[in-house]
Amino acid sequence: MQNPTSLPKIVRAHVFISGRVQGVGYRYATVDTASQLGLTGWVRNLPDDRVEAVFEGSRMVVEDMVRWCHTGPPAAVVKDVVVEYEKPEGLRGFEVRRVE
Repeated sequence: MQNPTSLPKIVRAHVFISGRVQGVGYRYATVDTASQLGLTGWVRNLPDDRVEAVFEGSRMVVEDMVRWCHTGPPAAVVKDVVVEYEKPEGLRGFEVRRVE
């Protein structure tokens, strides 16, 4: 049995990415990358041409994903990444969402 203090602490990063990030496969590359890293969360396009994403997982892996967001897929031109850390919600899987 593992010691509870040795379990990785789950963190949640709420990320807003701006630049040329819509119409370049950013959302689907985010799903692929986050899923490969074992993260849970979601990603969506916003009406103001930004991409919004939430990542939940161990701090180190979430930080790796946030670093990836600064570059994104090959066709993207990222200008800015804003990250807000929030309380994890215990999300399952990783999906593309639509703005409601």
